[in-house]
Amino acid sequence: MLEFCFEMDSRIKKPVYHMLSHLFYLQIVQTLFGRPIMECAAKGRGDPCFSGRPRRRCGLCGAVAYCSSKHQMLDWNNHREECARLAQQMQRADFLSDFPFSFSVDAEHTELEKWLTRCSFLISIGLHLKPMWICECSCWHGSIYLDNNSRLIDEWSLPSSLCPCSEPRSSIRVHVDSWKDYYLWRCLPFYSPAALILHWPLTVYHCIQLSALQSLISKTSDQLHIHYLGPYKELCQLAAFAELRALIPGVQLHIDFVGPAVPQSRDGETIILDKYAKCSCVSCSCKSSCEDTNMGSCHMKSTVTLKLHRGFYHDKCEYMDSHPDLIIAPNAGIAAYPSWSQSIDLINKISIPAIFTDYCEEAAFLASQCIRAVTGRPLTIPIQVNPFRQPLLMEDQALFLPCYSNCFLFGM
Repeated sequence: MLEFCFEMDSRIKKPVYHMLSHLFYLQIVQTLFGRPIMECAAKGRGDPCFSGRPRRRCGLCGAVAYCSSKHQMLDWNNHREECARLAQQMQRADFLSDFPFSFSVDAEHTELEKWLTRCSFLISIGLHLKPMWICECSCWHGSIYLDNNSRLIDEWSLPSSLCPCSEPRSSIRVHVDSWKDYYLWRCLPFYSPAALILHWPLTVYHCIQLSALQSLISKTSDQLHIHYLGPYKELCQLAAFAELRALIPGVQLHIDFVGPAVPQSRDGETIILDKYAKCSCVSCSCKSSCEDTNMGSCHMKSTVTLKLHRGFYHDKCEYMDSHPDLIIAPNAGIAAYPSWSQSIDLINKISIPAIFTDYCEEAAFLASQCIRAVTGRPLTIPIQVNPFRQPLLMEDQALFLPCYSNCFLFGM
């Protein structure tokens, strides 16, 4: 839909919309994409806010913005309690943006341009609106697309040199602790954008390491059951979870995806991932029925079995076939959704380790407060940076805090 609204400058591969007024631009964004525009932190308190995006940021933390100095002063009694904490979180921006990758989004965008960096970036690398990448576009309509698409998307739209489409050249001997370690092990160049999707399975892998489950698997069985709560974008990228076959070899992994975003038509669907997502090279071995690699014969390889469930976890859990070894909830937004309190209470009662992630540190902090209010106990896994966070900044957040998908994790 972008093409109908913005003219593309072929010389610099950037949208050209300098002739649009600020308010008209905001109307286009809200009408076409339904995305939230950052609002004054004091909205609803006292006089109505000035129209347009708030421009007056707090001089101490820089994380919140106001439409006027009057509203900033009006909000101070509320903001003063969080200001120092937000200031500390803002100081971690450089650390959070430190990735080994050579691909990056131009940081010199204006405030109006920032919102479109995802689409313009994906256009620049030829992946805009490609099937497995469409949910990474700013112009993606989630519920509409998910409801109308029921097939498994198993193609990277990348050449074999840029994606993990076949078995690794060597078995994994030690834990992979960073994107750099993973890319070197998988022989991927650091200009490969595959990490923008692989952060889902790599985060699952990291959660398994944190919960110390992998060291117990060989002593008990070769099965591992995970309940994965609140999937959304992942539903377009399920084939990427086949990478867990390489990361956790010799284990039959069962993952139950549970959430209200699962389309009704896919409720109860089972997907068996016994191959990796395919590359775009016609002659690659990933197109054959049984890859000829040094990792052993086909029947010895691990499989990842996925099952989809529509609904909230506290409503669906008792009807599910498997008892979980681990619960994972990515980008959970616990403080934003009241329905989480019932699921947290259930997780607390069944005494299963659970690890959550969120976009920014403040969301993780607020979630920890909610968890403690329900359970009466502090976190068992403290808030920490996820080394496998998605290396592309989220633009449509309510605060100016550095936000990345799966950025911070914590557990109970």
